Amino acid sequence: MSDMNFKLEEVKEKPHRRYRKGSKYDPVLDRFLEGKAKLVKVEVPGKDANYIRTQLKKRIDARGCGDKAEVSVVNNVAYIEKP
Repeated sequence: MSDMNFKLEEVKEKPHRRYRKGSKYDPVLDRFLEGKAKLVKVEVPGKDANYIRTQLKKRIDARGCGDKAEVSVVNNVAYIEKP
């Protein structure tokens, strides 16, 4: 059996998990909400429309703006619309 170098250090408690404030999809949502368009197509290079819908839906729910924006996918294209 080979020797392995390691180190044990006593700690009082585990650190709290750090959460990211906001999302990289917040600017997409912000621009839509500030704009006048009622319906927009959303494209993000390298991302599938269903993934975009999921991420935007999470941000809409987290920000509590479900009454101002809805996300859907039709024919593999993501759309945001104002109800």
